[in-house]
Amino acid sequence: MCRVVDLRQAVLAKNDASALELREHLAARGTTEVNLLSSPGSGKTALLERLLERAVEAGIAVAAVTADLATENDARRLARAGAPVKQVLTDGLCHLEAGMLRGHLDGWLPADTRVLFVENVGNLVCPASYDLGESLRIVLVSVTEGEDKPLKYPTAFGLAQLVVITKTDIAAVVEFDAEAFHRNVRRVNPGVPVLATSARTGAGVDDLLARVLDCADGEPVHRPVYEGTSAARGTAEAP
Repeated sequence: MCRVVDLRQAVLAKNDASALELREHLAARGTTEVNLLSSPGSGKTALLERLLERAVEAGIAVAAVTADLATENDARRLARAGAPVKQVLTDGLCHLEAGMLRGHLDGWLPADTRVLFVENVGNLVCPASYDLGESLRIVLVSVTEGEDKPLKYPTAFGLAQLVVITKTDIAAVVEFDAEAFHRNVRRVNPGVPVLATSARTGAGVDDLLARVLDCADGEPVHRPVYEGTSAARGTAEAP
């Protein structure tokens, strides 16, 4: 067991070094990276498509990387917004790593990109421990996933700098208890902002884009209590 833990710590340490290099590289070129994490079926791709559409309409230089185990379906879908999009296939790996991401950005990311959205693999366990060099980490959850999701995945939600609720247009139908959800979020990440959105109606999309642009302009983001603690690394929640 000790050897497994040591190996995991070594992998994370290597990733952290790569993430630091990537963060510095992006900052030097004026690009802000946003890391989007969620479970499968959260509506992350649909919301990202709306975000890209709004940004392109406003003349904001954005780009997106989307990661999946297989198929390029999401990249084709996101490209409809008119922004540069790149698909990353992880070949079975359940998360992105900073070095892997950097390799796909080199020679592809347009020089004038102001915001780079990274749609991580649909998984709230593995990706939570991996820094991708982002300036803003957003965890998304749909109203269909249950109010106790933050308690089931404390590392993912505990490290979030912004929590986004999706599919709020059907909240009443599924009897989503927003008060209970907010209470559970506060238990694992006190003070983290929570934003309600709907890709279908467009509700909250402009507010979300504004928060991203505030980050790009240097506005301070939420600093999780979890950050820098032993709990933030190596926690293995059940899927």
